Amino acid sequence: MNIFKKIILITLIVLPLTAMAADIDTDGDGLSDEQEISKYHLNPYTADTDGDGFEDNVELRNGYSPHFSAGKKITDVDQDNDGLSDGLEFAFGSDLKNPDTDGDSFSDGLEIQNAYDPSNAGAVKLEKHLEVYLSRQRLAYFLGRVKLGEFIISSGKSSTPTPKGEWVIEKKQDKAWSKLAGLWMPYWMSFNGVYAIHELPEWPDGTKEGADHLGIPVSHGCIRLSVDFAKWLYDWTPVGTKLVVKQ
Repeated sequence: MNIFKKIILITLIVLPLTAMAADIDTDGDGLSDEQEISKYHLNPYTADTDGDGFEDNVELRNGYSPHFSAGKKITDVDQDNDGLSDGLEFAFGSDLKNPDTDGDSFSDGLEIQNAYDPSNAGAVKLEKHLEVYLSRQRLAYFLGRVKLGEFIISSGKSSTPTPKGEWVIEKKQDKAWSKLAGLWMPYWMSFNGVYAIHELPEWPDGTKEGADHLGIPVSHGCIRLSVDFAKWLYDWTPVGTKLVVKQ
């Protein structure tokens, strides 16, 4: 038989077998054997790896680790001690049993901390962006496609609404002064010209705007954050970061 015909024949045989292998679910838990072995490090021959009475796929869908019988959340477990929870390892596609997935001598947690892709040995940056949900009064922060968390906010009241749309963080200032309101705005990050994300404002005498306003639209259009989170987000967010404000 011609060598090229042999290659074609082998390819036609092997490719379907490979595709079938990826779809095999020996223990019938809703996860393929390939997923259990290579992605989740589970036992493909038993539907309940940790023996707690819940199938592996059910635990994963509900945010629990299928490796521990104590009902641990995947966001609270870090099996390789790299500073990245198992939940985030799954989300970013890194290996939850290998602290340096891409073998570049930097731990997965350190790479995410500095906005690098932990699954790529090259210096590949992941894009940061922010999303504000006015109806829920929340601000979420993302790295690549992964939502890392969210904070409670206070946006503009009905007479002075926060503008919806897609913006970018234009400028940053540790403490900005509002001539309009006559108060200070700590950890100020501007967007759309006159609007900003900032910490609860302070009056000239040092009085801080009440945290009880958080979760209620009461501002002149700015997005207010609590004292606990404003500085953290300010430090995490570079100028040029995309901001999407949705209803």
